[in-house]
Amino acid sequence: MTKVLYITAHPHDDKQSFSMAVGKAFIDTYKEVNPSHEIVNIDLYKENIPEIDVDVFSGWGKLQSGKGFEELSPEEKAKVSRLSELCEQFIAADKYIFVTPLWNFSFPPVLKAYIDSVAVAGKSFKYTEQGPVGLLTDKKALHIQARGGIYSEGPAAEMEMGHRYLNIIMQFFGVPSFEGVFIEGHAAMPDKAQEIKENAIARSKDLASTF
Repeated sequence: MTKVLYITAHPHDDKQSFSMAVGKAFIDTYKEVNPSHEIVNIDLYKENIPEIDVDVFSGWGKLQSGKGFEELSPEEKAKVSRLSELCEQFIAADKYIFVTPLWNFSFPPVLKAYIDSVAVAGKSFKYTEQGPVGLLTDKKALHIQARGGIYSEGPAAEMEMGHRYLNIIMQFFGVPSFEGVFIEGHAAMPDKAQEIKENAIARSKDLASTF
């Protein structure tokens, strides 16, 4: 069975957030087209996403030195096991849908913490004599992102680092297909905000039919 991770990084719901509204339109249509697929919703604002901190490094170090898991501290056990759980869930999935706003030219920090949890050597990529090689070569990914200004072209294009980062990390993981649906300009042109939103919803539904 095809497994899809619907990963949202926004504190608001689809009633308040343009990206979440377009994301909902996409995933609802996707479910209609693919009723047998398993959809797993991951709300990063509600999940336990450990940061890579001193406990994690200490726990990893003990395991790499040959110590057993039972020799880790309670804090190390909890964080290391949770990070492993997140990574295994990610590499077991077939498709990824990321839904984010553009905040300060990037995305909310909780998504970076999540990416850190799944960027694991030997799992999502491996080191070789020729350099790192991605291992997720049979996956597909999509990024739905709301941008208050215009970043697809013009002087601000080089300042957008959220979608570009995800594009780079998907390439690093070996994911061969990474697409984007952007809702942009609604803050700069509030009189056109509803039209911009509706157009993005229409595009997302079309893409969901073939994704």
